[in-house]
Amino acid sequence: MTRFTIASFNVKNLIGPDQEYYQFQTYTPEEYAWKEDWMAQQIFSMDADIIGFQEIFEEKALRDVVAEADRIGQESNDAVLPSKTKSYRKKAIFRKLGYDSYRDAGLAFAPNVNDTGLPGQRRPGLAILSRHGFVGTPEVIQQLDEPLEIPFRDLTGEDAGSYRLTRTSRPILKARVPVGNTVITVFNCHLKSKLGEFAKAPGADFAPEADLTHYDPVGRALGALRAATRRMAEAWVLRREIVAELEQGHPVMVLGDFNDGEHAVSSEIISGEQPFRNYAWMLRHDAKDHNDRYSKEENTAITNAVLSHRLTSAESLFVRKSLRDMIYTSAFGGVYESLDQIYMSRHFHPDNADRIGEMEYFSVFNDHLTDGSHAEAPYNKLASDHGQVMAHMQIKD
Repeated sequence: MTRFTIASFNVKNLIGPDQEYYQFQTYTPEEYAWKEDWMAQQIFSMDADIIGFQEIFEEKALRDVVAEADRIGQESNDAVLPSKTKSYRKKAIFRKLGYDSYRDAGLAFAPNVNDTGLPGQRRPGLAILSRHGFVGTPEVIQQLDEPLEIPFRDLTGEDAGSYRLTRTSRPILKARVPVGNTVITVFNCHLKSKLGEFAKAPGADFAPEADLTHYDPVGRALGALRAATRRMAEAWVLRREIVAELEQGHPVMVLGDFNDGEHAVSSEIISGEQPFRNYAWMLRHDAKDHNDRYSKEENTAITNAVLSHRLTSAESLFVRKSLRDMIYTSAFGGVYESLDQIYMSRHFHPDNADRIGEMEYFSVFNDHLTDGSHAEAPYNKLASDHGQVMAHMQIKD
């Protein structure tokens, strides 16, 4: 068996000091040093073989953080690992204490095409760090070759317009990672947030719904609808890429900030539909009478087709395995929820007799979370409003 770990880390706005990334938001040199140290400590604690990062504005800043993690790791190794001259140096307990450097790791960065580069108008990208390197060149998916047109119909069946998507709000990063004798396709994503999208009139400084002193509940609800529609459309773009990999027989793992819980619509789009319990009970799509249903053979074939294209969340597998009833990775405004996910194809599902591996354990690093409504929230920019999740995997050789 080859063991590896894979993690997702929303860093919350990583950029160098004295640069205005969003309006009036910068890091002083002191704040940046604090954030760099905090991130490096988190990376050292996870010690993950593959990490998907979200909210990266600059590749250089991330490389500096990883280098600092390696420095901390080397200090730790010098302190806790026994000398090679000691007879007990090979014991497992000491191997577990060791930190593996990212010195020879591959790092793929996906900048955001929506990033203007202008102060206060920056937009973050994302990255994948892999101790196993990559097979081929990682691919950035954001600007769609053909716009996604989603037609709608009235209940009468008449045309009701369409929603058009030309690019995703943030990039999707696709990389093929060799692990043991297997190559796994890894997707890192950061779907549209739940923050509402409000229409600003030409020449206006801000959208009227943004003025909370004149609270517009209906307008703000419409903004939430726009954001949810965009998030679900982006989930479909990712789903299309996932299915293309699965149909080539490639094992797939998807990680990132979904900005929705496991059972939300956008997450269900990414994972694929749950198979119906018994398709032999269901009327055929071309039924000619009330008893024209799918056969038992068709039921088996349909179920297998659905399952072969379905992803399962590491969180749900862990809850099932550990008998826990809750995991959360983010806290904001009094709401605790799990927005950061790791999904895996059926190649790793414990119920699949033909699986090539499976998850052994699932870790959540959320002890630092602060709620956006608390007094210390302004300082939360030095850490993150997200926890990190990590799946401990094993794969057959």
